Amino acid sequence: MEERILFEDNHLIVISKKAGELVQGDHTGDLPLAELLKTYLKKKYNKPGAAYLGVVHRLDRPTSGVVLFAKTSKALSRLNTQFKLRTPQKTYWAIVNKDFNQSSGTLSHWMTRNPKQNKSKAHSKEVPASKIAKLHFKKIKDFERYSLLEIHLETGRHHQIRAQLSALGFPIQGDLKYGAPRSNRDGSISLHARSLQIEHPVTKKIVLFTSDPQPVGIWKAVLSG
Repeated sequence: MEERILFEDNHLIVISKKAGELVQGDHTGDLPLAELLKTYLKKKYNKPGAAYLGVVHRLDRPTSGVVLFAKTSKALSRLNTQFKLRTPQKTYWAIVNKDFNQSSGTLSHWMTRNPKQNKSKAHSKEVPASKIAKLHFKKIKDFERYSLLEIHLETGRHHQIRAQLSALGFPIQGDLKYGAPRSNRDGSISLHARSLQIEHPVTKKIVLFTSDPQPVGIWKAVLSG
């Protein structure tokens, strides 16, 4: 656990999440990252009671990358305000089919969500109960079979990157739910939350947290190339 911590002070703790980990508990009953971190903090600081940890944001279970938690209620409240105002800057890496022929651009869709299927759909035009979704992308590099994209979110909709790339005809590698032809061996999808920039809730300084993907599968080539 300790080797995956990207930053920690009295107010924040930032960790590099592995694909397959839950950020917060759900119906599966699997132990989430939030509880693992509480146990880590309790042991590290010899706390007599339970350690406080506030969930600020989430990543999909098959996605890896930077996750931020609050260590105090004051920090959580201030961070929640930032995320509500969409001031944090999020950068993702996504691996798609090599036929992706655009060097950069912006995707704009109208998103709808199906809670029963835990799935969203990106529409080209506004439809009932839809919300606007925007992201900006840049191709970083082509590999033998895939292309690596860097993505900056302008909005933060449910499964936004997954649904928008799928609507473009380029589902993320391994993402069967959104049309990928095959799964990744470990059940992950090739989407990684590369960095997160926020205003520190107490010092007010701009801080940037960055995480490398685990060097497995196609990410080996990404990290070596």
